[in-house]
Amino acid sequence: MAAAGAGRLRRAASALLLRSPRLPARELSAPARLYHKKVVDHYENPRNVGSLDKTSKNVGTGLVGAPACGDVMKLQIQVDEKGKIVDARFKTFGCGSAIASSSLATEWVKGKTVEEALTIKNTDIAKELCLPPVKLHCSKSVLFGPVREKIQLLP
Repeated sequence: MAAAGAGRLRRAASALLLRSPRLPARELSAPARLYHKKVVDHYENPRNVGSLDKTSKNVGTGLVGAPACGDVMKLQIQVDEKGKIVDARFKTFGCGSAIASSSLATEWVKGKTVEEALTIKNTDIAKELCLPPVKLHCSKSVLFGPVREKIQLLP
């Protein structure tokens, strides 16, 4: 009973603070980090989210974890008989920058050969999205490490 009363008091105090004319809600929250409109667009409208059939011979799957922030990204590509990437999908558990980087990467690799896709650098993705230096690691994991190895193993 006492815990329920304390919870009610906390909610009431928060509601009063948020309604106070001297302390608007925006001043109570932490300062917002401003992201470039391209990051926001890819975060709010991610392209190519989903999965491809991982048992298919022409689908390569890479799974990467980013130790710097705990992001986990899965990138899949489907390659035709000529080595051209005909489809790409991703699933990312992480921050907005990681999701935006994954979304952009899938757009960029479609239509390229595997060799061309492997020339994409994380700095290219970061530059396109105008990522701040503190978020550079979000773009680094997308096409590098195990994902790159998986892509090279495709027929």
